[in-house]
Amino acid sequence: MTPNTATSAPSRRSFLASTAVAAAAVAGGMPLLAACGGSDSGSGGGTSAGKSAKKLLPAYVATNVVTPDIGAKNGSAVGFTSKLDIASLKTSVPKKLGKGGKVSIMSPFWGSPPKSDNAYYKAMNDLIGVDVEWQNQDGNTYDQKLGAVLASSDIPDVVVIPGWNMGGKIPSAIIGKFADLGPYLSGDAIKQYPNLAAIPTDAWQRSLFGGKLRGLPQPSPYVTGIVPLYRKDIFDKEGYQVPTSADEFMALCKEITNAKAKRWACLDMKWTAFQSFGVLSGSEKPLGWNLVDGKLVYRIETPEYLEALEWTRKLFAAGYVHPDAKLGKSAATDPGPKFAAGEFLIYAQNISQWWSRTAEQATQNPNYKIWGMDIFGHDGGKPTLWAEQPAGIFAFVSKKASESVIRDVLAVANVTAAPYGTKEYMLTNYGVEGTHYTVKNGVPTKTDQGNNEVINAYVMVASPTATIAHPDFPEVAKAQVEWQQRMGAFTKKSSFYGMQITEPSRYTNLSNDFEQLEDDIVRGRKKISDMQQAVSDWKSKGGDQLRDWYKKLLDENGPAAS
Repeated sequence: MTPNTATSAPSRRSFLASTAVAAAAVAGGMPLLAACGGSDSGSGGGTSAGKSAKKLLPAYVATNVVTPDIGAKNGSAVGFTSKLDIASLKTSVPKKLGKGGKVSIMSPFWGSPPKSDNAYYKAMNDLIGVDVEWQNQDGNTYDQKLGAVLASSDIPDVVVIPGWNMGGKIPSAIIGKFADLGPYLSGDAIKQYPNLAAIPTDAWQRSLFGGKLRGLPQPSPYVTGIVPLYRKDIFDKEGYQVPTSADEFMALCKEITNAKAKRWACLDMKWTAFQSFGVLSGSEKPLGWNLVDGKLVYRIETPEYLEALEWTRKLFAAGYVHPDAKLGKSAATDPGPKFAAGEFLIYAQNISQWWSRTAEQATQNPNYKIWGMDIFGHDGGKPTLWAEQPAGIFAFVSKKASESVIRDVLAVANVTAAPYGTKEYMLTNYGVEGTHYTVKNGVPTKTDQGNNEVINAYVMVASPTATIAHPDFPEVAKAQVEWQQRMGAFTKKSSFYGMQITEPSRYTNLSNDFEQLEDDIVRGRKKISDMQQAVSDWKSKGGDQLRDWYKKLLDENGPAAS
């Protein structure tokens, strides 16, 4: 289940589809929503985590090349709030590790791919010492292309696979088609690649598939990435108070809403309700399970789940939700224009929009201020939040690749994983100064050529530890990291946190219909009793058997470290 439909908060997928990936890399801090993957067999299912995983993991060596202005805390990203000084950029890769070979990489791409001989690709390949040949594929239909390529015998040297594309037979294909990188990266071996060694261990654990270290990860914070965003400028003008309970939120919505004046309080707040009522994470199946008093419980079985749906239903029933959200129209898929017009004042969205909406409106409406509400416990107390997975987009190397090709791929990844504040990071994310971007008053701005060429490519291979940095709006970067740190203090890790799991194929579609049913219930098209019946059916059709299967995994591997 991923929050990416028109009636729920979007995932990394929809953000990547609408925004340059370079901006995403700078924004950082986005939850990488991934399906389950990795096991001993595609049909029987299993996990690559647990007691035996530790010996497969790379050693962690923190980078000392650059010191962030705000360090990571409670699962947050690191933050940078200083102006960018190009002259003081550090070097994290002092010599080329590439040996001049060719490496083909297939990756999802949103937009129009640039010509293969463009200035950005040339500069990156020269820095790395590898001739990367990009096989960019339409990100919107990537799952179809991915399935066809993995079913063939002709696989590129590297294939990037986002977690949301890991359904069906993809996990078993990952195990069958891609190389074990353990001999090159496990333990102290990773120290040859210092930027990769600085990737957090949790992200590497998520890169274990079929008992082997196969993926190069893009790390993310484990703090929830869905934020209740609101128009702080209007709140301040009207004297609205940020709510601290579910009842206060409902009362605020009543105060804001005036349908005759074309103003509603919010969009669909289902995901905020799940957070407020302490519902187990729904973005990935293994995180929806947790051991409670010795019994494994799935999120849909909990009273909190029904309470959250009922609260959200009341928002819709009272008329506080913008009509477009009820119908699943434009305000739900692209909330920006009507949010900027003040047609609604609150919506739940990816934390990245805190910055992107700010940047959009900076010149059009200088008074506009979007901000993030702290998530409140439904009863006015502290919330109980659940950790997201620490990585969810991975690059894999073909099993047919020679050692020299694997080494060249790792040379690429060691550059793309360079931390913010380094020359390698700037080239990876912004391109060549003067050609792809200019810097004025410490703020880098892409040129037209930069916007056309420096997108969706090298940033997909591997990334540094999750980072938030907005030289143009440092106050937003500071607020985002501090929000993550405050929410991280209330965040727990479920029994399956960090594990890469494949459910047996017979259970693959067992939970598919719940998200649609949730949306029907909150919009008044179905009743809470319909969900209770659906949960009962889920149990009898395999849910209880799936519970036994997960329990066996826990007994064999042990729960995730808290």
